[in-house]
Amino acid sequence: MGKLTLPLLDSSLYPQVWHQQTFTTPQALLMAMLTAEDTLDADAFTQQLLANDVYQDWINSTVFGRYLHRNFTAFYRQSEDSFNTDMPALFRRELMRHAQYLPLEQVLFFAGAIPKSVRQTKLLTTTVNPATAVISAQKNSEKTALSLSTVIIDHITVIGREVLGFPIRHNKRTSERTRNEVLILDFQELRLVSEMNITTKKRSNIEATILLRSYELR
Repeated sequence: MGKLTLPLLDSSLYPQVWHQQTFTTPQALLMAMLTAEDTLDADAFTQQLLANDVYQDWINSTVFGRYLHRNFTAFYRQSEDSFNTDMPALFRRELMRHAQYLPLEQVLFFAGAIPKSVRQTKLLTTTVNPATAVISAQKNSEKTALSLSTVIIDHITVIGREVLGFPIRHNKRTSERTRNEVLILDFQELRLVSEMNITTKKRSNIEATILLRSYELR
């Protein structure tokens, strides 16, 4: 039995209205969020996702929740527990049986610089919530008020037909509800196609250089 392809989420989410402006693409909305002066509200976008029928299809297509995600990534981080040496491969093989292909042209976001190890492990946790990515990147880059901080955001476009992953179903009543994550389990290539230095501005008395990186995932 062949694997199914998830429906394209972005085609049902956009155009998207945010702060009385209409954005036709997730990249345009991300840019507006990056340069906004006010505090971002990730929960507002989450509510838009939860009200979306396609996103409901995404998260109801899998039993892969946050609890399994934490345990799976924990197995991948361990290196000295000989008893569990084979667990990452066994766990991943089982998850791959139920993974689905991500749709062409779907945009995903990642907070911070993508680790070099991702190209070997083929394992990457992304989000479809641009506000979540921006907030997470800002938290990652926080330093003392006198230091220069770089906020890095990656947006990733699926251009291959065999990118396998899981939408992660989060508990709506916990703080994790705004994560809106998608775990990538397998792909052929992750290619950086552009970098843009957007602006330097003050955020909570910290100078922030915003670096936007665009990737293609096949």
